[in-house]
Amino acid sequence: MRWRLRGAWQWPAYALLTVLDAVILHELPPGSESVDFVPGLIVASFGNLFLMGVVAPWLGKRLAQREQAHEGNGIPLSVRTEVFKDRSAAALLVIATLGLLITGVANRPLKVNETERLERNADLFSAFVRQEAPDEIVRNIETANTIRIEEGFFRTCVNYDDRTRVWCAFVDVDAKPPLVRKDPSTLPNQEFKPR
Repeated sequence: MRWRLRGAWQWPAYALLTVLDAVILHELPPGSESVDFVPGLIVASFGNLFLMGVVAPWLGKRLAQREQAHEGNGIPLSVRTEVFKDRSAAALLVIATLGLLITGVANRPLKVNETERLERNADLFSAFVRQEAPDEIVRNIETANTIRIEEGFFRTCVNYDDRTRVWCAFVDVDAKPPLVRKDPSTLPNQEFKPR
């Protein structure tokens, strides 16, 4: 009985860490987009159940057999296996949560930095349009679309009234001072191929 109680960590860890995983997926997503809490809870539940139902039993059995071979102190292998399965599941859940957290934290500065660059691009391009573009382009500024050519370097285009022609500019937000110049090409961003 004492051995069974020592292995009673799996389900409390599952309940706590599944909720924590869902919060991490929402607040610090490892990908480019945040996940709502309820879908994150569902994803975390299935991921954690996989660890508990597939990986932990295999690992627990191997650990129990290894300890039984070395110690063999009269504790039945089935009890030993159950305890090691439980401990393995709890450890795997903690490792998975830590991995998710580290990935989310590592991804955060990159996303914030790229978002700041895009905002800076929009500000610089808007100012350039007001100063340099024909009235037709100023009037259609809401049709602006941007592609990232490389880090900190963008191409932003605005449609003319007929929507078949575009007016574009390159924006280098990392240059000191930032550089904005008209692109002589009239290809829309969908057809533009950076050299």
